[in-house]
Amino acid sequence: MSTSQIVVGYDFRQPSDVAVQYAVEFATRDPEEVLHFVVVLGARESYREAERVRKDLLLVLAEVFRMRDAPAEVQFYVHARIGDPADEIMAVAQDVGADLIVLGCHERGAVERMLLGSVSTKVLHNARCPVLVARKKSYKHVDLEPVVEVEPSHTHRALPHRYTYSSNVAQLRPNEWPIS
Repeated sequence: MSTSQIVVGYDFRQPSDVAVQYAVEFATRDPEEVLHFVVVLGARESYREAERVRKDLLLVLAEVFRMRDAPAEVQFYVHARIGDPADEIMAVAQDVGADLIVLGCHERGAVERMLLGSVSTKVLHNARCPVLVARKKSYKHVDLEPVVEVEPSHTHRALPHRYTYSSNVAQLRPNEWPIS
């Protein structure tokens, strides 16, 4: 199995924290995931500011990894760049051969998006790998009813197909179903 490179845009705001949570979730599930956190500084910020940003991000990440009860070793890099955030995120993605880009989504109005643009929109339309735009869940929790087997003659609609995966074999349909 080869490693996967995941690029995460970060700007120290709540939507970026959601993106970090998703990326860390991926990395804690699979030790082959390598995370690349990208923080983009303004043109007037200096090298010292980049060092401070790196240190601040390391503190944030240490807390996130601790809260996720991460495995003993998760590989990640912190990239501090200067320039346009979308361009710099995509540049890091190209540099590392990204398999996925994870971004937060700032809730902006139409006028604000038109004037300021949207980093997630620009990356989504121009990236050359899948992009996950992470948002905080706002759906209420739903407890789903357990699945109960019913005889096909007692239902007024077509039954859904249920699939399982175990021992590297996908069970596409029960053996008793006729092939149609």
